Amino acid sequence: MLTIHRPLTDDACSVVVDGGRIAALGPYGELCAAHGERARVREWAGALVRGRHEPDAVRQLETLYWPDPREAAELGSAPLPAASVPMTDARWGASARRGLQRMLGRGVTAVAGPFARPPVQTAVRRSGVLVGAAAPALVPGARADFAVLAEDGSCVVTVVGGRLVYRRA
Repeated sequence: MLTIHRPLTDDACSVVVDGGRIAALGPYGELCAAHGERARVREWAGALVRGRHEPDAVRQLETLYWPDPREAAELGSAPLPAASVPMTDARWGASARRGLQRMLGRGVTAVAGPFARPPVQTAVRRSGVLVGAAAPALVPGARADFAVLAEDGSCVVTVVGGRLVYRRA
């Protein structure tokens, strides 16, 4: 299915996504005229940008514990040194998923690697983010990895491989 992502702050930089790839870029009017009758349109309050790269992902996911919200009363909500929490494979995997969700919430679509812990590797692979490479450029034919950022720089939405993986509430 075709989707046109229209950033409301920069109408000249809309993007058409077909599956997991960028099909076209340009002004919304032109893209709508060419694809509008068969594409759904998503409008976002922000500017569409290339996804962010997280160079510190290995440290964040393999040495920190990202607490579950149900643990907030006991552990707080900020990441903790993993050595301070009894870690099992299940806990590593859950922590990595929560850490990745926070990264996606910042517009991250690519992370540095490699990852040594199998539960972390699984979480990263399932998230769809690229490992070891920068996010691809916004050009037709490239993988559809991008973010929409609000004027204050906060992330409104993150798209990885054409999938909407984060949307600010």
